[in-house]
Formats: sequence, C-alpha cells, structure tokens
Amino acid sequence: MDKYKQLKEEAYLANLEIPKQGLAIYTWGNVSAYDEKLGVFAIKPSGVSYDKLQVNDMVIVDLNGDKVEGKLNPSSDTQTHLELYKNFDSLGGICHTHSPYATAWAQAMKSIPLLGTTHADHLANPIICTKPLSKEQVENGYEKNTGILIYETFKNPTLGQEILNVGPYPKSPLIAKENPMVLVGGHGPFSWGKDAITSVYNARVLEEVAKMAMWVNNLNPNFNQLPQHIIKKHYERKHGKNAYYGQK
Repeated sequence: MDKYKQLKEEAYLANLEIPKQGLAIYTWGNVSAYDEKLGVFAIKPSGVSYDKLQVNDMVIVDLNGDKVEGKLNPSSDTQTHLELYKNFDSLGGICHTHSPYATAWAQAMKSIPLLGTTHADHLANPIICTKPLSKEQVENGYEKNTGILIYETFKNPTLGQEILNVGPYPKSPLIAKENPMVLVGGHGPFSWGKDAITSVYNARVLEEVAKMAMWVNNLNPNFNQLPQHIIKKHYERKHGKNAYYGQK
C-alpha cells in the first residue's frame, strides 16, 4: 500500500482547484499538502499543465528538501514551501498563484488595507506585502530566500511595505494561523491553511479582497480602513472564542 496515497490525492485535488477558481492559467501556480507525522509534503510537479495532471504526478519531498518519491521534478517553488513548513506552526497546505488582482498589489509593492467585512471575516489585519528580495538573495537561493523573507516579515512586520493610504505596517508580529495570506513584493501571493484545500480557499479569498480593495481605492482614495469595532465583530464572530457563525 502506498503510504503517501492520501497525501498525493489531497495535493492533486487542491491543485485542480487553482484553474477552477480562476487563480492561474497554463502551468502557473502550485499547491502542496503536508503530513507532519510523516515529515513530508506532496507538491505539484514543475511545468505540468493542470489538464494533464495526474495523482501519481505529485512529488513527495521531505523537510531536508530531498525528493522521497516521484518521477517528475517538484515545483520550482518547492524550497519556498519547505521554509514555510519549517518556520510556521499548524500549516497543512500551501498555495501559490499568480491571480491578477493579488499579483497587481504585490507588483505595486503595497500591503492591502482592511477596507471591508469580507476581509475582516478572514483576518483582522491588513494583508502584508514583503519588500522585494535583494540581488544577493535572488542569486543565492531565490526560492528558499522567498520563504525566509515571508517568515522574517511576519516576525517583524515593519520590514513589510506600507499599507496603501495608511502608512507603515504595525510592529506586532503576525501569527501565520491568524493571517493565512501574504504578498511577496514584485512576485505574487502565497496562502496557507490547515490543509491543502483550505490554502486554495484562502488564495481565492485573497484574490477577491484584492479586487474589492482596488475598486474601493478607485471610488474613494481617501478611505483607508474599516472602523475597528466592525473589524473586531466580524473577525470574532467567525474566529473568536464565542464564535457563532455557521453550524455547530
């Protein structure tokens, strides 16, 4: 029996959601699924189109970055996924896309302000955008350094880009579980979650929030943040200790 079968199926099905949700075209984007007990993750192979992707194409990689199983080469972003699994707790899946609105914010080098309840339903902070990698970081371990940059920016958000129309990002460290999405300056979005399909869900949420924020900024450039009491209410009714959204 293939001990990685379930993990590969999880990664495969989550990857198929990328084109279904309009988050990438052609071979762009990738999703991985992590099994903490086994100490490995399954990830999309590099350069394989979604319409040709098969379950057994998923590549199994350990936390040393070594390929454990698979005939194909893993995604070129594998080292980024690896660094995030090593440095963030409670991650069961990671998604990277080139969805247009989120990527536009990343290319504009701006963190997305918290402008509405759709955003507040999912996280109570602006969506941080990292600074771009330095020339040295790109030339010496680009993908690994992308993961390290995300982690270091979450530890010290003042390293991130300014929030549009607000200013510098607050100093308090960001908890990955509570802030399951990020923009990498000049590159694009990454998201994560308790499992692979949740990481894609968060990628879709990020894209929708990015689109709304861009429209709001066009309609009212002077509006910079939803009132804090509304943010608190919407976040806590879904994620707080007395959450009451949904079915028990």
